[in-house]
Amino acid sequence: MNFNLTTPRQGLKDGLPIGLGYLSVSFTFGLMAVSNGLTVMQAVLISMTNLTSAGQFAGLAIISASGSFAEMALTQLIINIRYALMSLSLSQKLDSSFSIPHRLLSSFGITDEIFAVCASKDGMINCRYMYSLILIPFLGWTLGTLTGACAGEILPPRIKAALGIAIYGMFIAIIIPPAKKSRSVMFVISGAAILSCLLKYLTPVSDGFSVIICAVAVSAAAALLAPVNTEDKDSEVV
Repeated sequence: MNFNLTTPRQGLKDGLPIGLGYLSVSFTFGLMAVSNGLTVMQAVLISMTNLTSAGQFAGLAIISASGSFAEMALTQLIINIRYALMSLSLSQKLDSSFSIPHRLLSSFGITDEIFAVCASKDGMINCRYMYSLILIPFLGWTLGTLTGACAGEILPPRIKAALGIAIYGMFIAIIIPPAKKSRSVMFVISGAAILSCLLKYLTPVSDGFSVIICAVAVSAAAALLAPVNTEDKDSEVV
């Protein structure tokens, strides 16, 4: 029998390391947003209403390139559709305190890290724990954006350019370890990089549609050429 062992205090404790991690990433977003012509308030509002790092950085590139609403909508759909799948999966662990309004509200705060923490919990999850878990990451993401945006308005251009490289370093740090362990991951990363360069320098395709084409084409190719073997995992399904 599963018992609900999650409390608001535990939610705050579990959310603290996530919030600290978000603080540094969102600082870079705020810095880049101001560098691309957005105001401090605009940058903060984007972070307060989105809470998606990859989606926001991709959206910022589209905004700076004066992309269309269609590009923005399709890009965000492709990048963030995984959150819908995470929410569906997580709905199996929510207790009776989650009415429809609570489900809709808490779904806003579902990120990769928050999903991972919730999925790792034994038993059911209640509203108080979920909101507590989301709170500090949300504050960290917003505060980091505010700090980075304010810094972007006062720092010299050379320092801003140097700090702007931080996001690329973060992405490299994320993709290199799994790429060293899996040829499929290396194929996806290399394929996306090559295709992106071809679209950038050989075609008039905009940055927004370039992201869409790379994501769909490379993921489809990987699914066909290097599908995940689930036969060994069948025995783990309960």
